Amino acid sequence: MAEVRASLQGLLDDDKVPTSVRRELAPEYQDLEAMLEKLDHGHIHIAVFGRVSVGKSSLLNALLGEPRFYTSALHGATRRPESGTWQENDDGHVLLYDTPGINEVDGEGRERLAHEVASRSDLVLFVVESDITDTELSALKILAREHRPLLLVLNKADRYTRQERELLLAQLTKRAQGLVPPENISACTADPAERIYVEVNAQGNERETRRRPAPDVEALRERLWAILEKEGKTLAALNAGLFAGRLSDQVAERVTHVKRALAQRVISNYCLGKGLAVAFNPVPIADIVAAAALDMALIIHLSRIYGLPVTRREAGNLIRVIMTQMAAIMGTVWVMNLVSAALKLGSGGLSTVVTASTQGAVAYYGTLIVGRTAEEYFKHGKSWGAGGPKRVVKEILEGIDRASVLKQARADISARLSRG
Repeated sequence: MAEVRASLQGLLDDDKVPTSVRRELAPEYQDLEAMLEKLDHGHIHIAVFGRVSVGKSSLLNALLGEPRFYTSALHGATRRPESGTWQENDDGHVLLYDTPGINEVDGEGRERLAHEVASRSDLVLFVVESDITDTELSALKILAREHRPLLLVLNKADRYTRQERELLLAQLTKRAQGLVPPENISACTADPAERIYVEVNAQGNERETRRRPAPDVEALRERLWAILEKEGKTLAALNAGLFAGRLSDQVAERVTHVKRALAQRVISNYCLGKGLAVAFNPVPIADIVAAAALDMALIIHLSRIYGLPVTRREAGNLIRVIMTQMAAIMGTVWVMNLVSAALKLGSGGLSTVVTASTQGAVAYYGTLIVGRTAEEYFKHGKSWGAGGPKRVVKEILEGIDRASVLKQARADISARLSRG
């Protein structure tokens, strides 16, 4: 429990998470704080889950022994999660959570909310009223994949004969095999239908009365308490650990997205900068110096974005590796054009702007390849992975439409040259 709590607290206090990511995941961070408080107080959360009108709210009321949760003959009476305290003791509270039906018409938001509540609970009561449907089975599989402890409950059992109940339970056990342990599958009647009773008085006169029997949830109650007494604290720690893992993955994914977006903007800026530097400068040897300096600066900038800073020597070595692989794949002539802007041999009757923009576009394209290749290297922790740098460069080249890039680069550079 202490290790799980430390993991949650570490996620909450991690100052390396960008502010923008914390804003995007604000609800998850609120849940994280709630999870920490839950662990500190030893609370156990049990969620009820199922289709509309299977009797989820009635089942919770029967377990509580009071009408805490709203019930109605109308479909979709539960519009938002509700909770009630089932038991209080020195170790904490056991709280029951009601959720909206998973199949309500126009209820996609409520269905998603039900899944979220269930995923944050320590134990889930999955309620059905007959043989399980494909919709229910699909939802059950989702919960089982999240390693959520499950109890499958056949409610409204009073509608069936004893033989029918036994057949239904056998069928549910078969269909839920591998998802719910057989001992966690049971039948109950949370809100029995009225029955007609015949009363005979002392004179032998008969009188019919209608009464609603008491709820029959004792078997479910006993199974729940057996689980809680044996595994309650373990369930809470397991759920907290799973939550921490999911949130950590979400944070990592969002941080990666932020870094990728920033890297793309940086690469685009350096591509245009290099294209303009080559286009503006009429001396080829100066182009080489400018190109090398800009590519090196780009790699150093990318390394900082990914938190893996490199020296100028390391950046230079990385450029040489990339250019070597480009030469092997594209041919030496193309690479020489990228490095030295060798097209700058005369205008050939064309205007200076047209010639310069063409030369700049070639340089733009070369920096795009260098930037994207270097980004892949840093994104994977300064590693080329299986296949080495050749595979990475090849995949980058195959993923870029050279003609489209050059066309767009010429247009951008020409526009800037015309303005300058």
